[in-house]
Amino acid sequence: MRKLALFNGKIYVEKGVYAQALWAEDGVIVGVGRNEDVPAEYHAYEVIDCGGKTVIPGLNDSHLHLIQIGTRLAQAPINQATSMDHLVEIVKDFAAKNPALTARGIKAAGWNQDLFTDEKRAPTRWDLDRISTEVPVVLSRVCGHVVSANSKALEILGMDKVPGHVDGGTIEVDEKGVPNGIFTEAANGLAHSTIPALTLADAEQHFFVGANYALEHGITSVQSNDAGNSSYPRDAVIDLLSRIYREGRCPLRYRYQISFDSPEDLRNFVESGGYERDLGADSNKIAFGPIKLFKDGSLGGRTGTMRHEYLDDPGNYGVETTTDAEMDAFCKLADQYGLQIVTHVIGDKAIEDVVGNYERVLHEGKNPLRHALVHCQITDLPLLERIAKSDIPVMYQPIFLDYDMHAVIPRCGEELSSTSYAFKTLGDLGAHISYGTDSPVENCNPFPNIYSAVTRKDKTGWPEDGFFPQECVDVETAIDAYTIGSAYNEFREDCKGRLKPCFLADMVVLDTDIFTCDPMVIRDILPVMTIVDGQVAWQK
Repeated sequence: MRKLALFNGKIYVEKGVYAQALWAEDGVIVGVGRNEDVPAEYHAYEVIDCGGKTVIPGLNDSHLHLIQIGTRLAQAPINQATSMDHLVEIVKDFAAKNPALTARGIKAAGWNQDLFTDEKRAPTRWDLDRISTEVPVVLSRVCGHVVSANSKALEILGMDKVPGHVDGGTIEVDEKGVPNGIFTEAANGLAHSTIPALTLADAEQHFFVGANYALEHGITSVQSNDAGNSSYPRDAVIDLLSRIYREGRCPLRYRYQISFDSPEDLRNFVESGGYERDLGADSNKIAFGPIKLFKDGSLGGRTGTMRHEYLDDPGNYGVETTTDAEMDAFCKLADQYGLQIVTHVIGDKAIEDVVGNYERVLHEGKNPLRHALVHCQITDLPLLERIAKSDIPVMYQPIFLDYDMHAVIPRCGEELSSTSYAFKTLGDLGAHISYGTDSPVENCNPFPNIYSAVTRKDKTGWPEDGFFPQECVDVETAIDAYTIGSAYNEFREDCKGRLKPCFLADMVVLDTDIFTCDPMVIRDILPVMTIVDGQVAWQK
């Protein structure tokens, strides 16, 4: 029997309620209260003196890509690029220092043309030819929805002179009709295919890099889209993670978000017993979760589907990556099999369409499978009211504001921007809200994410009063979205996401009191200890 007691803490129980001590047995909280309330028997087991520090529930990222986090950490850091020349320099320097990693091709992700100080455009094949003409170079935009490839990659694909066509994506050309190396959405896979795939040994290494990074930053649970949306076969990812958790090698709690190529692919997976396989561990440690679908692209890449054209790109309404008919087919199958769906939606047209898909499979106006929206960025008030009325949960990424607040008004206009990223309004309407980072699109460190929700300022503190500050939330609301809100997506809100009796003993001891500090300090907070299942999983 494992017993744990925390003393002398500021333990967040729920809004307005704090405790001094907490005690747990075999990974489940038994009680919270004052120091003197802790039963004497617990003093003989593991005892942690918090020294007055703040303790919050373990943070639960509602949508990320854990293996890709580890992969990104093994690539050139092109997210730091401030210009086209700087981008080229970063990748060339990385390749020179890591010849074994780049001998068969160079892949990285994270460039953002809107942060370039020179030309604010996507890199073309000719830019990337400055890095190499001998091996393929494939660099993804920070959002993952736009990819740039060099001439060698186009040569391998046989489209260095003649463009190709891909449903649900684009292969762009220059003014002469020659492919310029820029791919979007469903076409991105072509560019990625020019570089030899990573091995399952790489996947295992990258999984642990990502998991350890998450634990170090106070994340105790992830809802991760790795199976069906990575460089590795879906079944191979499931088998790999089953082995890791069966062997008890990872304390991080993991819930799958699984992608499928088509409704028929989903049907085959289900009917072949895909969801019935033994994951080899307690379902509180690893479990199958929702189907993960993609309806559109990104705001930064101007591929999120909009009701009205992008103001800074007339004639462009975005890219639909899954048709309405396909979405309906997925939803009908999910309803038949009792499976949850979560769908990537950025633009207001994508959100409106997917809400309609969901509504067509509601049961007497209820959403028992908790079909949800991931991102849900560009909205007006009627759309928000419709989401709340249909009880559709939303998985927000407040950290996206750090960049998007500089792009959304030029792209969508002042009025629509004022009702977008509507964290407070949607919560006030009664919708279920959770937070995540979509890492590695953004860093999975949760504290800059909470900072963005609370202040609606970028990393420099702009704008002074916040971006449409009526949508700022308080710290407790942000913590709740990251904990009990994320647990709701997992149907675990009765046992996960609170520091209360009968809840899982997952918690984080912080170096700063997040509830009383200057909001500008929140982004710099770090854990000093992360506890999962009543055991210390990481300690500073």
